Amino acid sequence: MSRGDRALRDRVAALLARAEVTLDGDQPWDLQVHDPRFFARVLAQGSLGLGESYMDGDWDAPALDALLARLLRARLNHQVVGWADRWAAVRARLINAQTRRRAVTVGERHYDLGNDLYAAMLGKRLVYSCGYWRRAQTLDAAQEAKLDLVCRKLQLTPGQRVLDIGCGWGEALRFAAERYGIHGIGLTISCEQAAYARELCRDLPIEIRVQDYRDFQEPVDRIFSIGMFEHVGVRNYRHYFDLAAQCLPADGLMLLHTIGTNVSTNRTDPWIERYIFPNSMLPSAAQITAASEGRFVLEDWHSLGPDYDRTLQAWRDNVEAAWDRLSARYDTRFRRMWRFYLAASMATFRERQCQLWQLVLSPRGVPGGYVAPR
Repeated sequence: MSRGDRALRDRVAALLARAEVTLDGDQPWDLQVHDPRFFARVLAQGSLGLGESYMDGDWDAPALDALLARLLRARLNHQVVGWADRWAAVRARLINAQTRRRAVTVGERHYDLGNDLYAAMLGKRLVYSCGYWRRAQTLDAAQEAKLDLVCRKLQLTPGQRVLDIGCGWGEALRFAAERYGIHGIGLTISCEQAAYARELCRDLPIEIRVQDYRDFQEPVDRIFSIGMFEHVGVRNYRHYFDLAAQCLPADGLMLLHTIGTNVSTNRTDPWIERYIFPNSMLPSAAQITAASEGRFVLEDWHSLGPDYDRTLQAWRDNVEAAWDRLSARYDTRFRRMWRFYLAASMATFRERQCQLWQLVLSPRGVPGGYVAPR
């Protein structure tokens, strides 16, 4: 190893020591380096270099989620800022990354990856959002509990017209139609999801549309949006709530289920942006309340962040057990990318740097007050 390489290694080792992580150590969260180019990549590129070098096999950790959690706890993501982070900051000031034209990118690059991958990972129901583990012991039970919680919070009754903004594979609408007798409309920007959802809901009073939420202007009795708000973008939050409010009657209700962040921002992590969720960003509580102010009365705010760590662990176990029977197009680099994505997500929720919120909103306030189910 050259003198320059040793200097880079020493710098990285000193940073990791702040997180109680040892280079080539024997703890499951210790980082094992296979290629010395890792040191320069991570120092120059920050989180993007960390994720890409893992994808390329430059390093490993037996307990990847535990390693990443330690790095977050030590706030190393704030101490090593790469060029991609700086460019993301500039880009966010200049453009709206969530325009109608750009919005379809995440559908094409993430949600259209393949229904086989998601079916293997997500369990009995293709529900790609946090489960509700209050009384559940399995992933399938936690997802069913979450769907029922949404329906109870919205006080669904037979015959109501319900809009699902970002309906995914249609599982939430199917559940609401079968258990509560509603008529549903689901919006998605993913053609793969729409095709699956139409087949899933073919015998139910549910219409699935490939349609941007900004193009929907019809009256409905209830609205829910589960895991879609992360793709709306801060420049569009007020318009999002405007449109939702216009669709609801005075006695309507809306449920917003979204990942959130503790600090307001206008962009996402560069690695997540490039490889997982292009044009995405997580809202803060301040951004949500500012955008909904004057449009809705906030009836309930339920925080479920720790439940997402457990959900992600279940997804990881499912997909790791399924790789050998999945398509060869999910090659080694893809698998490492997916492993890093799930582990990084676990770490952010475990360290409470990301939250999961369910908000119940009403246009004018529920007369006599709203009693929130749990």
